[in-house]
Amino acid sequence: MSIPQRIAPSTEVLRDFYLGKDVHEVPKPAAVLDVAKIRRHCQSMLDAVESLGVGFRAHVKTHKTKEVARLQAGEKSQEVNFIVSTVAEIEHLLPVLDDFKQAGRRVNVLYGVPLLGSQVVRLAVLSKHLGRNGLAVIVDHPSQLESVGRLQELGGFPVGVFLKVDTGYHRAGLPAAALNKGGLLAQLVQLDAEGRATLLGLYSHSSLSYKDTTADQAMHNLADEIEGCLEALHAHADLLLSRGPREITVSVGASPQVTSIENLTARAEGGPGEQRLRAAIRMAMAGAGAEAREGLKPKLELHAGVYSVLDMQQVSTRSRTTLGGYEDEVAITVAAEVCSVYNDGERAQPEVLVAVGTLGLGREPCPSYSGWGVTGRRPFPGREEGRRLVVERISQEHSVLSWDSGSGEEEGPGLPPIPLEVGQTVDIYPNHACVTGALYGWYLVVDSSRPDKRQIVDVWVRGSGW
Repeated sequence: MSIPQRIAPSTEVLRDFYLGKDVHEVPKPAAVLDVAKIRRHCQSMLDAVESLGVGFRAHVKTHKTKEVARLQAGEKSQEVNFIVSTVAEIEHLLPVLDDFKQAGRRVNVLYGVPLLGSQVVRLAVLSKHLGRNGLAVIVDHPSQLESVGRLQELGGFPVGVFLKVDTGYHRAGLPAAALNKGGLLAQLVQLDAEGRATLLGLYSHSSLSYKDTTADQAMHNLADEIEGCLEALHAHADLLLSRGPREITVSVGASPQVTSIENLTARAEGGPGEQRLRAAIRMAMAGAGAEAREGLKPKLELHAGVYSVLDMQQVSTRSRTTLGGYEDEVAITVAAEVCSVYNDGERAQPEVLVAVGTLGLGREPCPSYSGWGVTGRRPFPGREEGRRLVVERISQEHSVLSWDSGSGEEEGPGLPPIPLEVGQTVDIYPNHACVTGALYGWYLVVDSSRPDKRQIVDVWVRGSGW
């Protein structure tokens, strides 16, 4: 069921216009993705979860593209699990999901916000298309169960259901001890027994790790989530087992703490966070004490999304000991044109005006510095080593670059001129890739593994709307 949305030009039209051009040659601002970095990030995550023997569910809300979704899913696993934030994302991904199913892979897509009654009709159409076990939803309030029942009636299949657990982030979900609020869990178990829903498990999303600055902190945060969901299983084991033995998926994560599992597979000296995380994973995989012997078997699943692209917020968490600098790791940039340069004493410090603002970058903060984006050093390689340009001030369609006050000792008149000229193209690494990407209808794709790192090799259209 389609509804009116913002429609991008066809992929064919976009490719005809952009392919083969240098990023500098195209209209700007433009959102650019480096597919070489994305491939690397997606593969390292797949390798890590395979090594640990845990499940994985890829969030697509950051990029909302068919192409990155394929890279997130990889080619090995028979299970392909996604999370979306909007119904439009599922609709956009349907051709890819169909390809996976035709290849014999088991596909499940989780609509990742507590179920909205206004979206039931569209979700039912998608449930019917995806088939049995193809769609899952989240609930955290008894009133949402009416919509769960309607989904089964309209879609023809019982929808999978995750119960949202609040493990400390307080955005959505219920505390571990309160999962049966208003009889929510009891009613869900009953719906499962009647074949009107399938109780899949518990789901937690905690972004507390976004304020972290070390890998040890990120690993502690992931352990917190796992332990919080196991606590919820303990508290409600009798109710969960009231209809007999069952497997319960424990799905936890956000990109900083989930990418921290790569520390467990790398050769690095372990600390308290690593030891605690290893113990939590073992407990989740082995079963939680007496409940496992009685038939309640947890299955650990990790979920993450922006890991595939990264941004300045992610880099600031330092969740992996092997993480490089932002120019090596962040796969998204915004190409912007220099409008004017103020190096001749016009202002208290050297500044540059560029033609991109809040509507092309977003206005998301980053804990590690005070600006709204960081400029790559490509236009002035080898000059002003140890300094970086940041987006210091931002307006709707323009922003001002200046030297980062944290990257050098001098301030004000003592700062060197900014080595940029009017008409040059700068690459701005955004603080929050999810928000920045949403401001564009498509990405220009480059491949830094090729000799010409700036040549546009593809155009990827984003899913748009809600």
